[in-house]
Amino acid sequence: MENAPQKLLLSVYNVEGKVVAERELSSAVFGVAINPHVVHFASVAHQANKRTVLASTKGRGEVRGGGKKPWRQKGTGRARHGSIRSPLWKGGGVVFGPRTDRNYSMKINKKVKKQALTMVLSQRFFEGRIVLVDEFAVPDAKTKHACEILKKLPLPDFSKGKKVGIITAPHSTTVSRSLRNVPRVFLLPCSSLNVYDLLRVPTVVIPLASVDMIEKHYTGKEKA
Repeated sequence: MENAPQKLLLSVYNVEGKVVAERELSSAVFGVAINPHVVHFASVAHQANKRTVLASTKGRGEVRGGGKKPWRQKGTGRARHGSIRSPLWKGGGVVFGPRTDRNYSMKINKKVKKQALTMVLSQRFFEGRIVLVDEFAVPDAKTKHACEILKKLPLPDFSKGKKVGIITAPHSTTVSRSLRNVPRVFLLPCSSLNVYDLLRVPTVVIPLASVDMIEKHYTGKEKA
């Protein structure tokens, strides 16, 4: 007889930093075996797909001037040239230079992207770097009050100058307004959660509303 899988339990804190409940997390999201190659591929693909191509050089057909032959073909003792737009000339066109039509995007399957995200969330859980809060509420949208809440939560790395991520639920405008200018605090919208942003923050604060949305999205099941 196989052993029953262990429950993934985490304490739930309130805004005063006190434990008010205990939450069982889905093993399909927070208890997945980690494959570093999948996580690395998803992170690289995310950065590549966000990349904006800015560099664009001009070829010999695009640079200015060069309509007249610099000198006659023979009799001058100099090399033959037909246009000052030649790549051999200073100010001429560029050969094989960067262009805006270059495509850096990488294809990644949705299944692989989801797997990588659940692996990072699982890694944070196994390391004890997920802090659950019943509700991250800042009614007056004051930065001072939001920072006081963070100081009361068990975030030792944050007090040492490291980053912390807060996974916000949709329409959390007061949380966004109160924390958007705080250094080392990254707001991660639940609707656009990705591997790269999660890897940037060693500790993650997740309100219960965001936990429900994540588990529903990645397992297709609502919390009873």
